[in-house]
Amino acid sequence: MRPTRRAVLLAAALLATAAPPARAAAPDPYDALRRRWLDLALGSGYDPTAEPYASRLAETGALARAAQAAMAPTPTSLWPGYPYDPPSGITQSYGRVWTMTQAYVQQGTGSTGDPALLSAVLRGLDHLSATVYNPSTTRYGNWWEWQIGSPRLLMDITAVLYDHLTEARRQAACAAVDHFIPDAMLTDYSGTSTGANRVDLCRSVALRGILGRADAKLALARDALSPVFPYVTKGDGLYADGSFVQHTWVAYSGTYGQVMLDGLGRLFTLLAGSAWEVTDPNRQLVLDSVEHAYAPLIHDGLVMDGVNGRAISRGYLRSDDRHVMRSDHFHGQGIIAAVALLAGGATAVERDRWHSYIKGWIERDTVTPILTARQLDVADLARLHAVADAPVPAAPEPVGHRLFPAMDRAVHRGPGFTASLAMCSDRITYYEYGNGENPRGWHTGAGMLYWWPKGRSDQYTDWFWPTVDWYRLPGTTVSTLPLADKAGGEWGQPKPDVRWVGGTTDGEYAAVGQHLRGLGSTLHARKSWFCVPDAVICLGAGITCTDGVPVETVVDNRNLGEAGTQEFVRGRGWAHLEGHGGWIVPGGALRTLREDRSGAWSDINTTSTTQRATRRWQTLWLDHGTDPVDAAYVYVLMPGASRRVVASRAADRHWLAILANSATCQAVRVPSLGLTAANFWGPGTAGALTASAAASVLVRHHARTATLCVSEPPRTGEPFEITWNHPVRGVVRADDTVEVLRTGRRTTLRITPGVSCATHRCELTLS
Repeated sequence: MRPTRRAVLLAAALLATAAPPARAAAPDPYDALRRRWLDLALGSGYDPTAEPYASRLAETGALARAAQAAMAPTPTSLWPGYPYDPPSGITQSYGRVWTMTQAYVQQGTGSTGDPALLSAVLRGLDHLSATVYNPSTTRYGNWWEWQIGSPRLLMDITAVLYDHLTEARRQAACAAVDHFIPDAMLTDYSGTSTGANRVDLCRSVALRGILGRADAKLALARDALSPVFPYVTKGDGLYADGSFVQHTWVAYSGTYGQVMLDGLGRLFTLLAGSAWEVTDPNRQLVLDSVEHAYAPLIHDGLVMDGVNGRAISRGYLRSDDRHVMRSDHFHGQGIIAAVALLAGGATAVERDRWHSYIKGWIERDTVTPILTARQLDVADLARLHAVADAPVPAAPEPVGHRLFPAMDRAVHRGPGFTASLAMCSDRITYYEYGNGENPRGWHTGAGMLYWWPKGRSDQYTDWFWPTVDWYRLPGTTVSTLPLADKAGGEWGQPKPDVRWVGGTTDGEYAAVGQHLRGLGSTLHARKSWFCVPDAVICLGAGITCTDGVPVETVVDNRNLGEAGTQEFVRGRGWAHLEGHGGWIVPGGALRTLREDRSGAWSDINTTSTTQRATRRWQTLWLDHGTDPVDAAYVYVLMPGASRRVVASRAADRHWLAILANSATCQAVRVPSLGLTAANFWGPGTAGALTASAAASVLVRHHARTATLCVSEPPRTGEPFEITWNHPVRGVVRADDTVEVLRTGRRTTLRITPGVSCATHRCELTLS
């Protein structure tokens, strides 16, 4: 008998009074964070059947199937050719398992959801866990593989396959991370747990906290980020002037800096809005660094090699299944992708500005187009394509000068070129060698002057480092004394015992100088670069050496590509190279050579391929002779200039006046620009300028006003005085560090500099 309607209603009423209505379960915070991480790691909002995603996903599938077929577990390896000793084989094995994991979960790989592939992934994870990456193993060899490389990949794999893993497998992964990254690594900010390394460690521990549902681990990872944020005054980290240093003495914005920016972008976005959100107010310094520390070092999609450390030697790595060239564009595109990622945690105003920069870099990188870059995964490509389609204008290449005194670097941009200068001191190494990488970078900090004419950004990308003459790097002054590979030591140990390195700038023009001492050599020299809108004026003095070999200043060494035929023409006191620019070299002492040079990346990096290539070189140099005493030079670099413009400038005897070029002072005046600039290596006078101590000085005339910019590169912190012998009516404004002692027929300023080589400004009205 069916119940009556009244009975049904009565039963419903009884149920309603017996229990409250069920509520939807609150979302699990750990699952929410894990799913957000999957979006960061795998991407979303893209069509897997469209390019560039379709081919990238298909390539991932092909690599995964090849790895699956080649897997051959033994007690000491998972794949032939990738033994656990050295431990890089462990990281490389996890890298292959990660590729297989991506192929299994992503659409369009040809192996999506393939149960056999999943079985192989699980077999590989179990084998690595059982044989090497577990709490019973004591780490050996390179610490990085155990504490950063392998755990980062293991946590990504575990997050993506979470629902396919048994609880035992998840716990084993978490236990391995706990063992190799103990809490003490994140409670003490020292040793290898600083800067970019600290961010990488926090990334793995944060994922371990999510996957193991451990509040304490997540909180530890979040809080351990805080020491990374503040500006540092020595050692690893970000400096107030925009410098980034890693390994204590290495200028490293381009590689370790990129790692830090990428890691912080992921963690800021991952934890935003959660109970573990990063709320430290100093996080704003990271956001500010995009424009202050990173953008100035990016040119048309590349990041300048002067801040890439030993990574300049990598090229094609043997262990890279995708066979991607690791060039200046490779590293630059990594930073650009990191900026796009970090934009997710920025304000709307910041985000729009950054997107504008990114669009400009995308449009101008014609060497290795970013939107199809092979090293970027589909998640990064999706984010960058979204920026490219965003309704913001593309920012043009900026114009101006940026000094990075804390890492002995400078960047100068004129309307038609970009230049970058790499120096060294007792604060910053000549070069970094380590892990078999970059054994011949000896002179890369000896005043190497990189430059790119407008529209050309391939000069240091196209097999530059394997084929260049390492004793003839552009801009350097060197003893030709042969040096052994890795001369001076490893990990940035070799540093000259000099303090005067740096300069001063008004943001448009600059005076930059370097007291140079040769690596493994008796060479001493004073080098100055005066940067103006269309040229870099290069002076050298006090060049002295007793090595018993010739000493040279390399005016330039241009990579002409494979069998390049660019026309090289010499005139009276000048030279010009088609498609590149020109040089003014008074005195006619310029020597030149065009030659083909061959090399392999394996010549300068033990982990790189043995493939060889040949490139044609145009070399220009000045020979100071054997054992010179107080030799000097003057030349002017004019990037991108036409032959006519170079010849005209060389014939104009009034454009440039050399006020001094000695071991005491180097100074120039360019009347048409209202510029006087001097590097005082000690007390002295040059033209209308007098310094009571070592200093760098820049004077700019602006109609009825003038601006004096002063710094103290030796960084003693002691007050000193600058006198300008020119009629002055009064002071418009001056920095707090500048005391105006006298104006009138001559002006005297007292500078209290501090120890940071900052530029101190004073604006004056002229009589």
